[in-house]
Amino acid sequence: MQADAPLASQLRLAVLRLSRRLRQQAVGEITASQLSALASVAKHGELSLGTLAALERIAPPSMTRIAARLEERGLVHRRSDDTDRRVARVAISDSGLAMLEETRNRRDAYLAVRIQELSDGERRTLAEAIPLLERLAAEEPALEPTAP
Repeated sequence: MQADAPLASQLRLAVLRLSRRLRQQAVGEITASQLSALASVAKHGELSLGTLAALERIAPPSMTRIAARLEERGLVHRRSDDTDRRVARVAISDSGLAMLEETRNRRDAYLAVRIQELSDGERRTLAEAIPLLERLAAEEPALEPTAP
């Protein structure tokens, strides 16, 4: 494992830099956490704030603040649960869907321009790396701490 540490470090830095560039392509003034929550609601449909917090792996009070900002901007609709009025549920609005689509289109366009700068061989290498990157990004159970 120690022999792979330099590769792991290089990959981490490259992915972080690319992720930062892609975040900069978001439409409007929206935080990464807000955009992620919006994408989760779009993917999963109407959710309780507790479920959304669990999906996003953040504390419920933080999700409440995020949902309030999204609602203020008209990106989600919030309502009380039909069976338990203490539970708030959110659903994406048409404006939220439009923002998400425009952000995705901008990010894809940004990457497409950058990919065009690569040689044919580099594009093939990148295409071959995608399944490996997807495997690295796949959800894994939390690792237990190793003894020193």
